Amino acid sequence: MLGAIIGDIVGSRFEFHNHRSKDFTLFTPECFVTDDSIMTLAVAQALMDTAVALEVLSPAGPVDADDGTAGDANRPATSAVTWTDDALQLLSQNTVRAMQRIGRQYPDCGYSGRFAVWMFDDQPRPYHSFGNGAAMRISPVGLFARTEDEVKRLSHAVTAVTHDHPEGLKGAEATALAIFLALQGQSKDEIRQRMVADYYPLDFKIDQIRPMYRFNETCQGTVPQAIKAFLESKSFEDAIRTAISVGGDSDTLAAITGAIAEACYGVPDAVRNQALGYLDAQLRAIVDAWELQVP
Repeated sequence: MLGAIIGDIVGSRFEFHNHRSKDFTLFTPECFVTDDSIMTLAVAQALMDTAVALEVLSPAGPVDADDGTAGDANRPATSAVTWTDDALQLLSQNTVRAMQRIGRQYPDCGYSGRFAVWMFDDQPRPYHSFGNGAAMRISPVGLFARTEDEVKRLSHAVTAVTHDHPEGLKGAEATALAIFLALQGQSKDEIRQRMVADYYPLDFKIDQIRPMYRFNETCQGTVPQAIKAFLESKSFEDAIRTAISVGGDSDTLAAITGAIAEACYGVPDAVRNQALGYLDAQLRAIVDAWELQVP
């Protein structure tokens, strides 16, 4: 999850001023937290809230639904969740609640048109979107799930509340599964084979597409490029730099790449500490609660 947040923060200053090179300073005063990070943290909060409701976590553990404060966890969130249809429905409901409760506090963080309407709608409904927002917020699912089946079921539950188009669902699922596979220790070649077999052709190189790649807010125009940036990387930082160098929707592309890269490489302490400095107290509390509760 932190990998997505780091990618978002680093990419924030390049979204509309693309930098098609890996040579740049990671963090500057111009960097900021966008909707990518805020919605990622909302999905994490929804997973924790649901784990509490299913009595897998102590109520003292997650961020409180009313005041946003965090307590200490007593049991890991992934220890014994049984994902029945009712549990998945509860997760979807909690996703809507968390996204709106947290997201409404950051109205100027970069929500796109239809999502901005959804965010402030008292009766929000999915709107058949295939935007890349489905993939940029999904990383907590890849870290939380215990099996590939859970990855797919949880991904659908948290994504379909807004992005119920097949391409939106596919982009989120592909990202979550890549994270899960990397966390399980599968090689880049094994991950590539799964992505190609089940989701996207990856028959290009970043160097080849960089000169002509343009801003694209769709899953199908962002997720393959983000996955490829990870597959070509040599380290966590190199993955972020490669994703930024593609251009386009830089913060979202780097958030997706960063989430997979974290699962593969981990995050260097220095990079982690710099990124956390961009989060306010409420957002940092969600990160802290998540790291205590999800092994």
